[in-house]
Amino acid sequence: MMATANDIKRLREETSCGVIDCKKALEEAKGDFTKAKALLRKRGLEMAAKKSDRAAKEGRVEAYVHHGNKIGVVVEVNCETDFVARSEDFCTFTRDVAMHIAAMDPENVQVLLGQPFVKDTGKTIQDLLNELVAKIGENTVVGRFVRFKVGE
Repeated sequence: MMATANDIKRLREETSCGVIDCKKALEEAKGDFTKAKALLRKRGLEMAAKKSDRAAKEGRVEAYVHHGNKIGVVVEVNCETDFVARSEDFCTFTRDVAMHIAAMDPENVQVLLGQPFVKDTGKTIQDLLNELVAKIGENTVVGRFVRFKVGE
């Protein structure tokens, strides 16, 4: 079954995956949107696993101060190249993770990765990370973070 341009566009908007990946997923799923999204998620997990042993020594430090200046977060997210560290997708991910940490106060990185994302509780932070790895094609890790709250 041939995927239409509108279907591919819609799937891209919902998953942030590439055109070719969306087209292949829709064709494999015979036009079923839910199955196509599941295929893309599975491929993202596989891609993240393949890249997990590659060194991630570049990255970005993101700071977030919550409205009212009572909570602040500094988070380090690492990737393989400086080029990716400056990309819009990577910067958006680091901002979202910093905001999530301010809101959810995870104890450590492992707990953080398992938490439902505050902006979309249907996904965990690990899901977001896997989607980012699938999109940018580089190993990416949340290195460390610190959260400050006035009075703690």
